[in-house]
Amino acid sequence: MSGTPGSKFTIRRAVPGDYDTLGRMTVRVYERLPDMPGPDEQPEYYAMLADVASRAAVPGIEILVAAGPDNTVLGGVTLVGDMGGYNAGESAHRCRECAGIRLLAVAPAQQRCGIGKALTLACIRRAGELGRAGVVLHTTKSMMAAWQMYTGMGFTRAPELDFSQGRLPVYGFRLDLTGPEK
Repeated sequence: MSGTPGSKFTIRRAVPGDYDTLGRMTVRVYERLPDMPGPDEQPEYYAMLADVASRAAVPGIEILVAAGPDNTVLGGVTLVGDMGGYNAGESAHRCRECAGIRLLAVAPAQQRCGIGKALTLACIRRAGELGRAGVVLHTTKSMMAAWQMYTGMGFTRAPELDFSQGRLPVYGFRLDLTGPEK
């Protein structure tokens, strides 16, 4: 895997040495989102965000990172190839023919530089390699930049996948990989 031509990052599979950095970055990004419940309100959720090693140990899950020229982790995402391990919103488990994207995070100083889109595209490519019919993901109104990026990439709202995480509404999206142009 690599970045786009001329990019200053490479997309690759995470290695154990990346896990702590990616976990801390993900927590930092999510806790700064407007209207997002904080670590004091949802400590189990933030512990899960930080624990990249446990996610990486689940069969069917791949952790991808964007790494800078000096191999610094600039962002990361969890790709769930087997929806049994998606672990967000019970309705998503019914999308057995899909792969899932979870927990996309880009370091604050690197946001709006194409890293999130490159990580998402890498997940879409990998889902196709796995023979998946589609890709599902969830986002919130706190993550409006990501929401807009996903819809710009062809994801459509899938209200049947919506759920609430405490007081936070979480919205489902789906991208079909089986259409004639895919």
